[in-house]
Amino acid sequence: MTGKYFLIASVAAGLALALSATMARSEDLGTHGATFAIAEHDILEVIARQLRRAEASGRMGQLQEEFQRRVRARVERPTAAPGVRTTTEPRSWLFDPSIIVPRDFADQRGRVFARQGERVNPLEKLPGFDRVLIFLDGDDSRQVDWAVGQLREHGEHRTRLILTKGAPLELMRRRQVQFYFDQEAKLVSHFGIRQVPARVEKEGSRLRISELQP
Repeated sequence: MTGKYFLIASVAAGLALALSATMARSEDLGTHGATFAIAEHDILEVIARQLRRAEASGRMGQLQEEFQRRVRARVERPTAAPGVRTTTEPRSWLFDPSIIVPRDFADQRGRVFARQGERVNPLEKLPGFDRVLIFLDGDDSRQVDWAVGQLREHGEHRTRLILTKGAPLELMRRRQVQFYFDQEAKLVSHFGIRQVPARVEKEGSRLRISELQP
């Protein structure tokens, strides 16, 4: 992927997932206070020893089944976004999706087209962007009905149904449409969404965020 298209893809993803991306920096701050030799056993060796004991005692199969059960449960019902409730007081606001370019980007010929520190608005780089993001509580049948109606109205190619709570796979099986889940509440946190259902859509060079009542 060329540098130019990498940047465009990055800022586009920012509308759905990476708008809140930050770059972690580390510095050598020196040594402060007393230091001690590491006395703990290597964690991998500890785990390996415990697994060998479980296998010897015949508990390995039980542990594997328990692990698989927990994984299936988490996939079927991910952790709900904390602090998000059903809309009681509708509100709407505009959101600027601009990001600060983390480093210089250049094309295949080495020509720099975006410099570190430059402010870039993804919607200006992608004028054809027309996605509609619908956030909802998948355990609320009213919200699910409303969200599926929005999907039909705006078109499946444009609309993304994003759960803040609920069982996405079960809903997909039952409704026969695609559902996503806001893992770790990254999207609602970035957009400042506190009530659902909510809709995010383009309005000029910004995003219109609306918390609605179904």
